[in-house]
Amino acid sequence: MLVLIGILIIIAGFLLRFNPLLVIMASALATGLAAGLDVAAIVAAFGKAFNDTRYVSIIWIVLPVIGLLEAYGLQQHARSLIARMKGATLGRLLTGYLLLRQAMSAAGLTSVAGHAQTVRPLVAPMAEAAAEAQNRRLTDDQREEVKAYAAATDNVGLFFGEDIFLAIGSILLMKGVLEGYGYQIEPLNFSLWAIPTAIAAFLIHGLRLRRFDKRMRAGPGGDGQ
Repeated sequence: MLVLIGILIIIAGFLLRFNPLLVIMASALATGLAAGLDVAAIVAAFGKAFNDTRYVSIIWIVLPVIGLLEAYGLQQHARSLIARMKGATLGRLLTGYLLLRQAMSAAGLTSVAGHAQTVRPLVAPMAEAAAEAQNRRLTDDQREEVKAYAAATDNVGLFFGEDIFLAIGSILLMKGVLEGYGYQIEPLNFSLWAIPTAIAAFLIHGLRLRRFDKRMRAGPGGDGQ
């Protein structure tokens, strides 16, 4: 039972609002020592875990690049581009991004776009610029809602598009679980049955985007219906 001390350290650390990284490290050290491991073995376990999941550290390479691009006016250029495009409404822009995100996810390119890579530096500013072109009286709450819809559109496109790809983890997980219950189903069957779901998700969210577009046109207090 002594090895469970790590859980108590995590609970206490979070309640006291200590640095989460330090809390987790202290919890791991305490658990390792309680289990009879020496410090060298614990550090080796940290190193192995980091090496096995080193792809997670890629984000630390992406974020500085995005920050540098934003420092040189990436968002401003995206906004000005949309402002110059006639007919680029908020609904059309986000619907087009939804289609693109689903298509790329279906091809296995799930990491090409995302919140950090495209939504924050590109899609959200472009969507806000499109909304401003339709309604010059946007409130701060409406601007935040536009950003939220941009992020939600990325989520919907990724979630319902990636299951079409054969080698995605969710399909392999479902195949493994069903095999445990005696059902032999090929990954291709999962992919094919994911297509109607992806189409339905596109149509439903596309309708939501269209209604949202009308509501933004109506201005503060309008329902756009």
